[in-house]
Amino acid sequence: MQAELKMMNEFLEKEEAVLRMLKTVFDPEIPVNIYDLGLIYGIDLQDDGVCVITMTLTAPNCPAADFLVEDIRQKVASVEGVKEVQVNIVFEPEWSKDMMSEEAKLELGFL
Repeated sequence: MQAELKMMNEFLEKEEAVLRMLKTVFDPEIPVNIYDLGLIYGIDLQDDGVCVITMTLTAPNCPAADFLVEDIRQKVASVEGVKEVQVNIVFEPEWSKDMMSEEAKLELGFL
C-alpha cells in the first residue's frame, strides 16, 4: 500500500510538472499560454515515460504551429521521468473562445 501511494504521488508530481511546463508555452501572437487558451485537450502520461499531448490550434492554418509543437516537445521533455513527447494536433472539437480559462478571457479583454 505504501509503495502504491508513493508511485501515485510521483505520477501526480510528474503530471503537475508537465502542466507547469505547458503553461510556459505561448502562441507568439497571443499573450496567454496555450493551456489557459484551452488548446490542450489531453495529457496522457504513460508508465514508460512517453507523454502524449493532444491539442488544437486557434486556426487550422496557424503559422505558429511548428513553433508551438517544438516548444512543447522541448519543455515537456525537460520534466524528470519524461523520455519522449508526442504532440497530436486535432481539429475536433473545433477551438472556440469558450474553451479559454477565466484568466485568459480577462487578459484578452473578453470579460
